[in-house]
Amino acid sequence: MERKEKVTKVFDGDTFLTNRRKYPVRLEGINTPEKTHPNYKKAKQELQELIMDKEISIERVARDKYKRTVAKVKIGNQSVNKIMEKYQK
Repeated sequence: MERKEKVTKVFDGDTFLTNRRKYPVRLEGINTPEKTHPNYKKAKQELQELIMDKEISIERVARDKYKRTVAKVKIGNQSVNKIMEKYQK
């Protein structure tokens, strides 16, 4: 079941927070570079430009050990997960 939510914060290229959640959302199947690695800034910036302050659709797949929702995410008909694949480390 998909839920529509507004993005309030982007932590990096694969994790963000919405107005309805206490814990962040992680893009399923995506692992972008961490802060100290190349392309971290590019990945974070692209995710921010794509979803920050916008309404997105979240389809929960799982919950990880940090209590984050692991999800398939769409903005309109576009898969955010697919767009961010290019930053996989």
